Amino acid sequence: MLEKKLAGRDIKPTTMRLLVLKKLVETGAAISLTDLEAKFERADKATLYRTLKTFEDKKLIHSIDDGTGAVKYALCEEGCECEPQDQHIHFHCVKCGETYCLTGSKIPQTHIPSGFRAASASMVYKGTCANCP
Repeated sequence: MLEKKLAGRDIKPTTMRLLVLKKLVETGAAISLTDLEAKFERADKATLYRTLKTFEDKKLIHSIDDGTGAVKYALCEEGCECEPQDQHIHFHCVKCGETYCLTGSKIPQTHIPSGFRAASASMVYKGTCANCP
């Protein structure tokens, strides 16, 4: 299944790429490079970063700026091309620090003035997640 996910985005399935993808699938929330590095016993931060950038360039994952100062990464939905119309709302829990993709809630369309061209959009709600009382 992991190999198929990589092949679907034309990404060569190296051992590190498969391990990183497995961690992203298991996590179920967005994850920072530092938190991803902590999940590996031995991993080179530069290799992890290059893996994440490859995944992002091939639109397997997307990056999230949730206002915490650390960019987080999460898996894209099937068919996502990371265009503004594909992007969804995120939720950052102020108690546990997790950031979740709310894939069922797309970022609302906004009128962009003539001459402007949107490359991305971002909307982050902050509060307490269902796992935190």
